Amino acid sequence: MSDAILDVDLLAFEQGGRSARAAVVDGVMRSLRTGFVFTEHDLSADLLDTAYGMLEEFFTLDADSKARYVAPGTHGQRGYTGLLVETAAIADVPDWKEMLNWGRELPEGHPLRVRYPHRFSDAVFPEEHVPGISEVLRRFYDRVLDLQARFLRIIALGLGCHEHFFDNMLTDGATLTRAMHYPNMDLAPGDEHVWAGEHGDINLITALPRATARGLQVKLDDGTWIDATPPDDRFIMNTGIMLDHLTNGVISPGIHRVVADADQPGDRYSVVQFCHPSPWTILSPVPSTVTADHPLRYAPIAAADRLDQVLYEINLVEDGRRLDP
Repeated sequence: MSDAILDVDLLAFEQGGRSARAAVVDGVMRSLRTGFVFTEHDLSADLLDTAYGMLEEFFTLDADSKARYVAPGTHGQRGYTGLLVETAAIADVPDWKEMLNWGRELPEGHPLRVRYPHRFSDAVFPEEHVPGISEVLRRFYDRVLDLQARFLRIIALGLGCHEHFFDNMLTDGATLTRAMHYPNMDLAPGDEHVWAGEHGDINLITALPRATARGLQVKLDDGTWIDATPPDDRFIMNTGIMLDHLTNGVISPGIHRVVADADQPGDRYSVVQFCHPSPWTILSPVPSTVTADHPLRYAPIAAADRLDQVLYEINLVEDGRRLDP
């Protein structure tokens, strides 16, 4: 069943003729029935190597050093978050992962920063312990966001929208990058452990450029789980709750989890980027997705409000956590 997730070529869409573009659009829309798709890209391997190397250097610091980079009041949108804090919305057991989070920095006085300081405050990078990491991770963010914006143009056409439908809503979006370290669980032969519980992402689309070990699993409609194992040098893209809302459920969130197994011992490192619209975007189903056979499912809601709902559900609202870390 691993072939349920298709491998497409973003560059062929951008550089090919009409038939090549149409083939990519068709492949993406068919693959997104799983919520996932693999894609060719043009992100520098050197940038990936450097970013992942620096992040591993950070995560191997002692606990007190990492704790210096916690960003209070940001609800997990900036800085360091320790183990056993974030919790899948349907779970009562926190995830076995620690994280470093960063995103767009808006200037003082910008109305979005005033209204949503936890989403647009200054980044908190471990520059003192890992010199040069700030510049590398900001560059990583910009390059991955560019790829996500380009990939959303394929989805826009697949929905019958203008190719640049998503472009404006990404301006000053609350896109978040999250580096994750899943610790070695030292499992007995044949055992497995859920590092991160079953969930769907909140955003439009998520990009995963690379993981240092397997573990990502995708849930299919029949309830079975398959490994997400992309070809070498491909990005994984998956869909989120906001895209589900905008498409009236035509493109559902990609449901996934991360599982450690005894056949591949050791730690796992990955970096994902959650592509968000601007907080003042109104998520309202596009007309092409509302038909007599598929009637309107969702009422409009602001992207900011939908995100706040999920931040609470996943235990990241600091003064309102439903589970103690």
